[in-house]
Amino acid sequence: MNDIVTIYALSSGLGRAGIAVVRVSGPKAPETLTRLAGPLPSPRRAVLRRLVSFKDKSTIDRALVFWFPGPATATGEDVAEFHVHGSLAIVSKLLSELSEIDGVEPADAGAFTRRAFDNGVLDLVEVEGLADLLSANTELQRRLAMRQFLGEASSVYEKWRMGLIGALALIDAAIDFVEEPEVVASAVGQMMPTVERLRSELESALWQSSRASAVRDGLRLVIAGAPNVGKSSLLNWLAQRNAAIVSDQAGTTRDVVEAAVEFEGVRLVLADTAGLRIDAKDEIEKIGIARAEAEIRDADILLWLTAPDVSSEVGPMRTPDLIVINKSDLFNEKSILNRNELQLSISLKLGSGLELLRERMTKLIAERSALTQDAIVVRDRHVVAVKKTIRILNEVLDHRNLPLEVLAEELRDACRIMSSITGRIDVEDLLGRIFSEFCIGK
Repeated sequence: MNDIVTIYALSSGLGRAGIAVVRVSGPKAPETLTRLAGPLPSPRRAVLRRLVSFKDKSTIDRALVFWFPGPATATGEDVAEFHVHGSLAIVSKLLSELSEIDGVEPADAGAFTRRAFDNGVLDLVEVEGLADLLSANTELQRRLAMRQFLGEASSVYEKWRMGLIGALALIDAAIDFVEEPEVVASAVGQMMPTVERLRSELESALWQSSRASAVRDGLRLVIAGAPNVGKSSLLNWLAQRNAAIVSDQAGTTRDVVEAAVEFEGVRLVLADTAGLRIDAKDEIEKIGIARAEAEIRDADILLWLTAPDVSSEVGPMRTPDLIVINKSDLFNEKSILNRNELQLSISLKLGSGLELLRERMTKLIAERSALTQDAIVVRDRHVVAVKKTIRILNEVLDHRNLPLEVLAEELRDACRIMSSITGRIDVEDLLGRIFSEFCIGK
């Protein structure tokens, strides 16, 4: 007797819509379809059917139904789908009917994707890619997530795993012929270049990971400078809304004001900070300045704003990525600072120089996010696993004269760590956290 529970959920968004999709997965999927819509249609073909309540025999809706026999489905199980009109009443009635069938239960968050993982349809990296794809807000986030979801990243991890297995096989062969020095020397001699190549590839992938993290989480651009140089006005212009209070009175901003925007396909978190000066007027301003200094230290991009009518004894705590001179309308003649790649003058009052500022920011952000589409190591657990593997490979390369059994055990550890990334082994403790990121019905 099959004890696998059949699950169902609304897989499209909740609320009024043209179409709502209700998905059923599990051994009783064909039964649910036939009870509501009559005989099973041909596999993977849309059929228009009248859905009839088996409780009160009323018509629920006229809908498209699909029948997908496993294992070639999204979950690896039998799947039925009901594409009904997106009325809350219709969806509620259909879900109520499904709840009356024995062995059919509402799906928990991520349950459909969990079954895809359990049935070998998706590996763990592809599951995480799907989670990232569902939450993607920008074009670069979509591209990065799609690379993970489509298995391109998994194929690279698998290539690295197979490389480690190949190196381990050479050491195991040397152990089998330990009494023949020539065979041992030949095996170790072939193994070391493979380990060196793998270490180099992993280090390169690790370097890309910080850029990928910026794409997933967003770059933080901090606007800093003296009081009354126009930081809040610049934030509002970049955010295209009045996110910060603007006043002629110096020191209006006492805390960090944030605004999230999409800029050239990248999520950008803008941070307006308190004006920096030595002679802070009160304790609140001192706290604001301390927070501004912390923001400057942690910024992915630091934009330092100055103005010709504002003098400041405080300079940037680190080299700015871009220096902007506001209030260029106060210059007697056109500033020559626009010739410097790191400096330019603008007038937020007149709107001059802003397109050039946008161009410079676009270039800067493109440099920060370069190569992210090809990134493999995108999540913290990937980073940890790759770092552990690199440490092991360094140990192998730095201690080539260790006993063969020790080298073999080191490489086995590296294989286990690499395998855990895609979910081949040792991943049970990760599953609950990963699948909790999903919504009901996915």
